[in-house]
Amino acid sequence: MLFEEYKGKTVFITGGASGIGQAQAEAFLKNGANVFALDINEEGLWTLKKRYGPRFTYFIGSVSSGIEIETAVQKALSHFNQIDILVNTAGVLDGYKKTLETDEKLWDHIINTNLKGVFLVTNAVLPHMLAQRSGVIVNMASIAGLVAGGGGAAYTAAKHGIIGYTKQLDLDYSREGIRANAIAPGAIKTPMNKKDFVGDGDMAKWVASETPAGRWAEPAEVADLTCFIASESASYIHGAVIPIDGGWTIK
Repeated sequence: MLFEEYKGKTVFITGGASGIGQAQAEAFLKNGANVFALDINEEGLWTLKKRYGPRFTYFIGSVSSGIEIETAVQKALSHFNQIDILVNTAGVLDGYKKTLETDEKLWDHIINTNLKGVFLVTNAVLPHMLAQRSGVIVNMASIAGLVAGGGGAAYTAAKHGIIGYTKQLDLDYSREGIRANAIAPGAIKTPMNKKDFVGDGDMAKWVASETPAGRWAEPAEVADLTCFIASESASYIHGAVIPIDGGWTIK
């Protein structure tokens, strides 16, 4: 999927070192965009740096740290002069733990990374988008933001929160040139889900069998959807939550 419009534009993405985030970063780079990534891991980022050179750079930091986020945003602006698209993808799983199995430490870790992180990064980038009267924000929700069973208590709460936050964000700033939407993936083959494929991969097989499409998706499929949602072709899509789940939520 090619979008000529991304040439010269800058994408700020969290969680760009692996999985969906890395696939999103590469998709935008292939379409000619500049990409700045924020992640706590460097290995996957260095791979992209070697491949795309000056059009890709990054900062090692956490989305739960306001100071590190501000540093990353300033570095992105210093390097590329602008941020046109924000992709909030960084996230962690909670091991499908029920509420009585979730202690306060785990709850805070999941909420701070998956939900508060979206809030902090958005608030760091949004003023610059408002100053240029344009900007697109794509937040990573999940089927766990739409139905139960896609995660544990903390993860499901966080992803529901992202959906509500995205809708309010778009409503509050759409008249000022900002457009915000969320993506709700189902079963995607990423390092986060590697435990499902361990051994005979019985869990992965079960998930595929319970998915109407009968399979897991590749991260590149979510990346292609992201490129479309962020494009001018989707300019009338506002505050939406778009599932990419092989039909999981139609059951």
